[in-house]
Amino acid sequence: MSYIQGFVLAVPAANKQAYIDHATKAVPLFREFGATRMVENWGDEVPDGKVTDFKRAVKAEKDEVVLFSWIEWPSRDVLENGMAKMMEDPRMAAMGEMPFDGKRMIFGGFAPLLDDGPGGTIGYVDGYLVPVGDDRKEAYRDMATKASTVFRDHGATRVVEAWGDYLPDGKVTDYKGAVQATDDEKVVFSWVEWPDKATRDAGMAKVMEDERMKPSADQEMPFDGKRMVYGGFAPILDA
Repeated sequence: MSYIQGFVLAVPAANKQAYIDHATKAVPLFREFGATRMVENWGDEVPDGKVTDFKRAVKAEKDEVVLFSWIEWPSRDVLENGMAKMMEDPRMAAMGEMPFDGKRMIFGGFAPLLDDGPGGTIGYVDGYLVPVGDDRKEAYRDMATKASTVFRDHGATRVVEAWGDYLPDGKVTDYKGAVQATDDEKVVFSWVEWPDKATRDAGMAKVMEDERMKPSADQEMPFDGKRMVYGGFAPILDA
């Protein structure tokens, strides 16, 4: 399993192409310094929540779209060494101003709990942020492993669950605030890959009806579902 660097940010809808261009320019640098994959996903179905949601997580404005993105690295050491070198590289400064408000970008490092399925070309992504108690880590992994089988039986190509390993406190936004995490909770950065949106829509309908997804009467959910953040995203870069 690789190490995950996860991001959530808000980009003005009018800056979509500028963001794609900016991210595309960054790909060679990330690769040079050790990254193995970089994926950027544009908000498509990002619902308002009663307690938490992606828009609130990054304080998105009316003209902004939420992005759910990640970079895969061979290990945390490779990530830290690579990012240190990138920050000193003059090519980073030459890329110019970012086409979004970096102060509201959420970022962190995550160690995979589960990486299930062959993957391949991504046509659609369901993204999640989940608050999970430290003492519920294995219970969550067990639940996610069972759910992954159901997702893949109904068309998903890959399911990844990654445990918050480096979650810095932000001045404006951060992962803990996104899910209102308590002191004894970590944040799980999770996604489900699908070959296309049509397969996802049909597959999710079947997942919701699948008996294997229904908890037994004595089974307790290993997280607070009311604070889970979720949404559907269309890939705009997969390098």
